[in-house]
Amino acid sequence: MPRPLSDYSLREWGRLRPLLHAVKTRRYRLVDAAYRRQPETAGDAGAIARSIAGRNVLITIAFADPESIRWQIALVRHYVPSAVHVIVDNSPNPEVAERIRTVVTEAGIPYLHLPPNPWTGKEPSRSHGAALNWTWHNLIRAGAPAAFGFIDDDLFPTAPDDPFAPLATHQVCGPIRRVAPRWFLWAGFCVFRYDAVAHLPLDFGQDWFVGLDTGGANWDPLYSRIDPAAVCEIESRWVAFKPGIDWKDGPLQWCGTWLHEVGLMGRPDLFEEKRRTVVALIAPHLAAAGALPASAGAAAAG
Repeated sequence: MPRPLSDYSLREWGRLRPLLHAVKTRRYRLVDAAYRRQPETAGDAGAIARSIAGRNVLITIAFADPESIRWQIALVRHYVPSAVHVIVDNSPNPEVAERIRTVVTEAGIPYLHLPPNPWTGKEPSRSHGAALNWTWHNLIRAGAPAAFGFIDDDLFPTAPDDPFAPLATHQVCGPIRRVAPRWFLWAGFCVFRYDAVAHLPLDFGQDWFVGLDTGGANWDPLYSRIDPAAVCEIESRWVAFKPGIDWKDGPLQWCGTWLHEVGLMGRPDLFEEKRRTVVALIAPHLAAAGALPASAGAAAAG
């Protein structure tokens, strides 16, 4: 969304930034609308939509990490058994996408592969937002579940949980990110009561003109109008994956009892070591779920 005109300074008006932001916003919306009109390249969105009607559905946006998807499926099945789990794959590489599809179908989980994303390789956050919007329009609105949630593919439950339970008394739930005076639910773990948002023009993209990352474009249609008491905030904390480093160099995020690997955030030279740490942390839970992890080296290679 472009910023309110009153938010622009005289200097910004002199540089025509309100006009520039309006033009870019229009372009983003046109690209997004064209993208979500494209059909899935694998799976059957219509059949999955029918299967989630009136149920609680947890949707993972996958991206090029088959091993992570394998672990997450096992842990969600073990710790969140009441949810319907669906994998929506935004992976650009066909070979990797096929590996993910194999993992998912062998587990008996519904799978969709999205059409080629116009932002992949250019703007990762915008690519993620486009994937979320495609899913909102083509799967969630078509299926009308009781409630729905989005999770990242490197987010793992480590204890029994029902993320939809707070929706009995709240409209939405998730870790909150604040960019004063605005806020939004982190797009990697957010749940919504469908009847509370079904009528709204939701937009899970960015709103960079006011500093909001993926999911922040819902500020105007949803969050700016919602009673704060209707929001259930999931506690979130950041930690370094090992002693002796700044957490930003190798972050892990805890969202309640869910562990977030935080993908590619941090120093690239620490990625493989961080993946090994994640494997060690979730290994007991995978064992309890009857799904032992592969070696960390094989996981990182995947």
